[in-house]
Amino acid sequence: MSRLQHFLYGGRDSIPMIVGILPFGLIFGAMASVAGLSLGQALGMSLLVYAGSAQFIAISLLTLGSGAVVILFTTLIVNLRHVLYSAALQPYVGLLAQRWRVLLAFGLTDETFAVVQRYYLARGMTEHGQWYHAGVALALYVSWVGSSLVGALLGQRVPNLAGWGLDFAMLATFIGIVVPALRNQPQIAAALVAGAVALLCHAWPYKLGLMAAAFSGIAIGVLLERLNAPAALGGQD
Repeated sequence: MSRLQHFLYGGRDSIPMIVGILPFGLIFGAMASVAGLSLGQALGMSLLVYAGSAQFIAISLLTLGSGAVVILFTTLIVNLRHVLYSAALQPYVGLLAQRWRVLLAFGLTDETFAVVQRYYLARGMTEHGQWYHAGVALALYVSWVGSSLVGALLGQRVPNLAGWGLDFAMLATFIGIVVPALRNQPQIAAALVAGAVALLCHAWPYKLGLMAAAFSGIAIGVLLERLNAPAALGGQD
């Protein structure tokens, strides 16, 4: 396939994720508008930050009057999961030119990772695999920025847009991301432990419960992988 075909297929495969992104972007734009951000500020955050969970947290902290240091630290903690995403994708994109790696790194989100990781696991890094990756990233980026813009425009005109329950679409999207990726016992255990810890630590300040959940899930997954490794080797004798 040509580079253009790979690029278009990436956009096509992103459609299920876009369905979840659009209502979430609308909610963010509306919340940013209600919080007092100008249209340019709300749109600029989506254009430059491009991290939904971090943007929502930043808006919430701004509303509470938190300082810049607290906002920066909290959003940094929440976005540390992208380090894990990057590590998982490194075997596939690590040999690309720097210009490619920079662009693809900027477009790395939960949804982008879910789509491209599935592609790489099935096919590896094909001749034009980076174009598929770029198609996914651009389609999701445009969807997020566009829906944020519409939400900001409607925020002052549509009453209580954030309370319409549109956020359920993103919850369903994340379930769709996680469940198909659970292929063995360590992965299932990691997801269950992380979910339980997230619930138990939900009240922790600055969203530290999310990091506790992430580290707990990783620890359980790694532990079970190591425990299962000798058994797998023994079965090959």
